[in-house]
Amino acid sequence: MSTPAPLLEISGLRLETGSPQAPVRIVDEVDLAVRPGEVLGLVGESGSGKSLTMRSVLGLLPGGVRATAGRVRWAGEDLLDASEARLREVRGGEVGMVFQDPAQALDPLMRVGDHIVETLRLHDRRLSRREARSRAVDGLAAVGVPDPERRARQYPHEFSGGMKQRAMIAVALANRPRLVIADEPTTALDVTIQAQVLDLLRTARDDLGTAVVLITHDLGLVAEIADRVAVMYAGGVVEVGPAQTLFDDPQHPYTRGLLASRPHLAARGAALPAIGGQPPLPAGRPAGCAFHPRCPLALDVCRTQVPVLQLRGTAHEAACHLPAPEGAHR
Repeated sequence: MSTPAPLLEISGLRLETGSPQAPVRIVDEVDLAVRPGEVLGLVGESGSGKSLTMRSVLGLLPGGVRATAGRVRWAGEDLLDASEARLREVRGGEVGMVFQDPAQALDPLMRVGDHIVETLRLHDRRLSRREARSRAVDGLAAVGVPDPERRARQYPHEFSGGMKQRAMIAVALANRPRLVIADEPTTALDVTIQAQVLDLLRTARDDLGTAVVLITHDLGLVAEIADRVAVMYAGGVVEVGPAQTLFDDPQHPYTRGLLASRPHLAARGAALPAIGGQPPLPAGRPAGCAFHPRCPLALDVCRTQVPVLQLRGTAHEAACHLPAPEGAHR
């Protein structure tokens, strides 16, 4: 069976800040693809460019950050060239967004149900307020909010953190989008609520065919739900491949360091391995491979030449000058 064409395809994306005369590059030549109905895990340390990359899809870059190169193709249409009116159609209608902090994303002066009503009616002017309100209640019920009729009339401050996140997912799924971008959706939630949030995203994929981009630093979450994983470091993609292959046979030293840093029950009481040093600031990115100052295996070439993504197996790519580790899948 042939592989479906990408629903979202990011190619050569470059994001910069600062003045045009002295720009600071914060995302550098990023290539990513998301296919219909798949879950892509986008992982990396804070500041690696994960959220900015995906915010560029919806034209939600913060002030002072601009795209200076590349394309963001949504079903073949380049959204970097899209008008603000077109981007409003895409946001919430074709692409849903689950933000990291629902307490900030939800308007405290607006009832929870009205957030969903507004999203529905923005993309379907023919929908009456009564019909939209009924669908809002159904949407809250679908994400497991108890007593949704009453809860729809409440304000965000009356919801717990986990319930706020459920409400955000209901808003994101209101118009049955083809893609949901979930930006650290389980931050500050306990493990039980984390599992429930993942179940909601999994259900959206299975029942609606919705593709999901899960932005996170938590590799455990990615292992539970992702079909493919892309690893970002210092504004670039350093490894991408099928989730099981990447976890079993990581090809980039940074990916191996992240995986080694995961807590294990068998190592209870022992110090966790850690990647030495800190990621570089955008203005201080070193020459060559951005990871080489922290890499215990760095070669001379790593200090002078930027590596590019190359195949290390079936649909598995890594940007690394080092040879494939012994036992790698070839």
